[in-house]
Amino acid sequence: MESAAAATDRRGRRAGSMLRSLDFSVLQQCLHCGLCLPVCPTYAETGLERHGPRGRIALLRAVALDELPMSATIAREMEYCLGCLACTSACPAGVRYAEIFEAARAETLRTGVLDTRFRRFLRAITLRGLFLRPRALRALGVAMRLYQRSGLETALRRSGAFRLLSPRWRRLETMAPRVSPRFSHRLIAPREAPAAEPPRRRVALLTGCVQDLIYAEVNRDTADVLLAHGCEVVTPPVQPCCGSMHAHNGDLEAARTLARRMIDLIPPGSFDAVISNAGGCGSHLRHYDRLLADDPAYADRARAFAAKVRDVHEWLVGTGLRAPPAGADAPPLRVAYHESCHLRHGQGVARAPRQVLAAIPGVTLVDLPEAEWCCGSAGVYSLTQPETADRLLDRKVANVLAAGADVVALGNPGCQLQIETGLRRAGATRIRVAHTVTLFAEALRRA
Repeated sequence: MESAAAATDRRGRRAGSMLRSLDFSVLQQCLHCGLCLPVCPTYAETGLERHGPRGRIALLRAVALDELPMSATIAREMEYCLGCLACTSACPAGVRYAEIFEAARAETLRTGVLDTRFRRFLRAITLRGLFLRPRALRALGVAMRLYQRSGLETALRRSGAFRLLSPRWRRLETMAPRVSPRFSHRLIAPREAPAAEPPRRRVALLTGCVQDLIYAEVNRDTADVLLAHGCEVVTPPVQPCCGSMHAHNGDLEAARTLARRMIDLIPPGSFDAVISNAGGCGSHLRHYDRLLADDPAYADRARAFAAKVRDVHEWLVGTGLRAPPAGADAPPLRVAYHESCHLRHGQGVARAPRQVLAAIPGVTLVDLPEAEWCCGSAGVYSLTQPETADRLLDRKVANVLAAGADVVALGNPGCQLQIETGLRRAGATRIRVAHTVTLFAEALRRA
């Protein structure tokens, strides 16, 4: 029989653990049926039980029950997980894997079982530095743009200087995205209204972090499409990160801080909807209610905010999609649609983007094999698991080439950057990669 001292110690250790603070029913939901295994990219890579959702849940349940310690081995297993949430769509029991995944990553951070000097440095600079300070992030973007456009980047690459870097840093350098000429606050006024009609609805537009720096024109396109649908568009010029990267990497404290800042900046009661055009961001924003459930000052507002979040495709279709007029100069385009994992599995938005594409004059939708299969982006996965990320990207590129499309349409900046990189490596630069809303906005401008 367990002694009183041992029971007290057990309760104390349970109280300190992120996994043990979960409602235990979340960990108990898994029926071990295995329907998640065929859709799991990492299980498909190795065929090992621990690399599938069922095996991961079993390991984490053992940690929650004090049957196993939170070790570096278990933490690395959770780091190998993409967090694509394909398992949640396949699960007949409704296992809330996103909660388990974030709790496990948070436990890894809390225990420090994978901590190294490099990891602490990178976390301090990125998650705890730049991504908590939007002006600093934009300043870095300006510096990167000057570096890229001055010719210095080209000169250094030709000189072979980057061969002196470690493989990790060389990979990071080759993946550096092209920075937008102007950021969102230079392209979109804080408030814009339709010119041809009184506004039917009032929406807030989120510009994102990655989107703002490297795909700012997608935000301009989104504003234009919303205006064409009779919306007054409010776009705060300085927006905090939504916190998705922090939550997915275990820093729930920073994620909560950013959620509070977002809610303060965009009071949900002032808008008909809060519009996201990034699948990963939108999925996280919809869970602000869960993130701030224990915050008495923000819990109610977080629930109201999460209820107002809409993906832009979902909003357009749900409020009455207005197809662009067919013009004589509409170019015929064969378009394949790639599904962002968090847009499909995290938000449940699958039909609406295809409906938006089908409404564009000249567009023929072609089938993309394994459209819902992860491209390997998954936030920072390309840096933490480069070999697996590359294999997933090669698989995606092969499917794109097989589809015979002129354009790959999608709804997430991470996917866009990843697939552009893969097509460039494959020498398939004739295939364009574009946000669905960009193709729709171009059709509106032609008309």
